Amino acid sequence: MAEKEYGGDQIQVLEGLEAVRKRPGMYIGSTSSRGLHHLVYEIVDNAVDEALAGFCDTITVTINEDNSITVTDNGRGVPVDINHKTGKPAIEVVYTVLHAGGKFGGGGYKVSGGLHGVGASVVNALSEWMEVRVKRNGHIYEQNYKRGHVCNPLKIIEDCDINETGTLVKFLPDKEIFQETQVFEFDILKHRLREMAFLTKGIKISLEDKRPGIEQTMLFHYEGGIKEFVQYLNKSKDTLYNNIIYCEGEKDKVQVEVAFQHNDGYNEVVDSFVNNIKTPEGGTHLAGFRNALTKIFNEYARNNKILKDSDQSLSGDDIREGLTAIVSVKIEDPQFEGQTKQKLGNTIARSAVDSIVSEQLRYFLEQNPSVAKSICEKSLLAQRARDAARKARDLTRRKTALENSSLPGKLADCSDKNPENCEIYIVEGDSAGGSAKTARSRATQAILPLRGKILNVEKARLDRILGNEEIKAMITAFGTGIHEDFDISKLRYHKIIIMTDADVDGAHIATLLLTFFYRFMPDLIRKGHVYLAQPPLYKIEKNKKVWYAYSDEELNNIMTQIGRDQNNKVQRYKGLGEMDAEQLWDTTMDPEKRILLRVNMDDDNESEVDITFSTLMGDKVEPRREFIEANAKYVKNLDV
Repeated sequence: MAEKEYGGDQIQVLEGLEAVRKRPGMYIGSTSSRGLHHLVYEIVDNAVDEALAGFCDTITVTINEDNSITVTDNGRGVPVDINHKTGKPAIEVVYTVLHAGGKFGGGGYKVSGGLHGVGASVVNALSEWMEVRVKRNGHIYEQNYKRGHVCNPLKIIEDCDINETGTLVKFLPDKEIFQETQVFEFDILKHRLREMAFLTKGIKISLEDKRPGIEQTMLFHYEGGIKEFVQYLNKSKDTLYNNIIYCEGEKDKVQVEVAFQHNDGYNEVVDSFVNNIKTPEGGTHLAGFRNALTKIFNEYARNNKILKDSDQSLSGDDIREGLTAIVSVKIEDPQFEGQTKQKLGNTIARSAVDSIVSEQLRYFLEQNPSVAKSICEKSLLAQRARDAARKARDLTRRKTALENSSLPGKLADCSDKNPENCEIYIVEGDSAGGSAKTARSRATQAILPLRGKILNVEKARLDRILGNEEIKAMITAFGTGIHEDFDISKLRYHKIIIMTDADVDGAHIATLLLTFFYRFMPDLIRKGHVYLAQPPLYKIEKNKKVWYAYSDEELNNIMTQIGRDQNNKVQRYKGLGEMDAEQLWDTTMDPEKRILLRVNMDDDNESEVDITFSTLMGDKVEPRREFIEANAKYVKNLDV
């Protein structure tokens, strides 16, 4: 066979939007559910930019019956006049040319979220069809597209009031691109749109689902902006004081808005945004906020003799224990570190946030001495607990490889030393642990039995957590350390599998473990190392043949296949301890046959994840009752 030629003609140039269709992941992150929902955010971001510029106050997002999306706003409307550089109407340029937009020169928008000018055209390229209508100059203009290509010249379809302006974008994602799913989820869109409404004070964003059988509408409108955001995040927590501390101002052309409040918990929840875009990795604006917080509280504590001259200063971690905060900046030319816009790099943002928060917080504390005192006292308690935790942590840290005796005694470790091949099963109780130890593949499967229920970390400080024997055993076995000492490169097992009974207690233990991982080792979940084993619910025997069913539906299907008669023996497993080692291997531990559910976490909705854990595992009963009532209809296989 002749070798394939590699010459000048093999170098392909992807023209315009063709590049987007070839490599969609480069522009929207992925073609999974996340990328699909990203299309909506891109169009909504453009409408929000109009709101930030002061021209729009209402945005409507509709999921239509055919799963297409309509986004309408009452902004200025996309320009329809001829763009002289291209000789085409501006609207056509916006929706069909990459890196085209009104956000580069500074004339159209002072601040905006989308700065690469790829948003609208990318959505067009990845849609089966798109329709854009613009109200401007007393006319309604329309243009249609198919997979990014123009179907008709821009035309006037009717007249409207001269004062009426706005844009309507309707599109259907292309199933050739989004092969995994083309179905929009109301809840995912709801979380993001709620966030946008919080960040843009006074804007009305409504979300409507018109799909038959699941019709619903929600309106998001918050006059208090990010103050209401903090209130929302703290709704299932007991707050330390009633006020929400709010700082706003402008310095060096950076608009700064910060709102925060402490609760009586031990976890810090700080979300930061630049031009309404979330920055999961923080950046200079967050550093400025943290610096101001630490400096001003230490200054206040010393001036008011809460800290003596000989006392060590409060650390940032102490002051931020139980803190819920939103840091939002608007900046003309944001520089992000990395392609993903996850971390702000502008140094100017640090000094702007630091200066505004310092000045306004200092004044607030002087005016509200009782609030200041309660935060300082909580920080001092946190400091003492941190010292105690430090001592406890030193005991739990993995010793060197030579001192393998430091591994917990009840751990049955595996012989393979390559973490990629290894997995650890966390099992409740000694009886299931015994069967699991016998059943396992000794080379690659480790077993760690836990006695009873582990501590609920949502309601405990670090020193108490590190004193808990079961938690200590897990930390030592994993090898990563926890909290600020966490280092994922030291992880000894690439799969951490929670294997509990398929009953209420088992579910509770699994939830306690997930709470611990989320609060102290979140990267285990983010990087996809945590799994839930799915043991069978039923064993069916007939004529010496055995089947296993993992749900009631599966049991019915098997019974229908083999025929229902007196020879059928059906056993309902209440716990893993009822299985012998062979059965446990066949159903739950054999990599060839088992069912594992990977635990995932979406960074975009991290604040919602936090609320869920606080609601379910916190002290307040009322939010938990509301959650149970709202979600009761989704429960399956209830063990009563």
